[in-house]
Amino acid sequence: MTKISVKNLNGEVVKDITLNSDIWNIEVNDDALKKMIRLQLDSMRQGTRKTKSRSEVSGGGRKPWKQKGTGRARQGSIRATQWRGGGIPIGVDNRDYSFKINKKERSLALKTALTYKAKDKALIVLDKIDFKTLKTKEAINMLEALKLTGKTIFVTDDENENLYMATRNLGNVLVLMADEINCYDLVNADTLVVEENAIKKIEEGLK
Repeated sequence: MTKISVKNLNGEVVKDITLNSDIWNIEVNDDALKKMIRLQLDSMRQGTRKTKSRSEVSGGGRKPWKQKGTGRARQGSIRATQWRGGGIPIGVDNRDYSFKINKKERSLALKTALTYKAKDKALIVLDKIDFKTLKTKEAINMLEALKLTGKTIFVTDDENENLYMATRNLGNVLVLMADEINCYDLVNADTLVVEENAIKKIEEGLK
């Protein structure tokens, strides 16, 4: 089992808790983590590219001239692939880049990302994130008290509108709920800050 200190918003240690080693201290699997990140990035690709084939371009419904006797090469349509404005012979079409990963592999990838944060000492647990106002200044004061720099993810137990509103103008802060955490955001962040109750939700969801 892994022990970690729980702090308040002023950066003061209030108690210690024990993390579930089956989630926060596993044997990491880089292949599963890489695959999951690639799935997330690929699923965001639009894949909206399109060229028209001969059957899709407009026009060319009749033969441009008779088959014989004109001295010109025989043609069946002015929208054949060799004509200007004709169809594209081997073009590209819409594509779905997403692929599937089984549930166990998804869970393993997320546990790996969480383990890296815990081992790198990039995990901070707060007893509660309770902002009184929506002001960004309150969020900045908290970041300074916790000595947080770089990209930071805050994981809350439930919807925390005050935290979200106070940090939304800060480009280096992301707020997620416990059931929204994902591999890409975890790996992309320098520090993971989690509410104590959110720790319990994460562990319950990954059992």
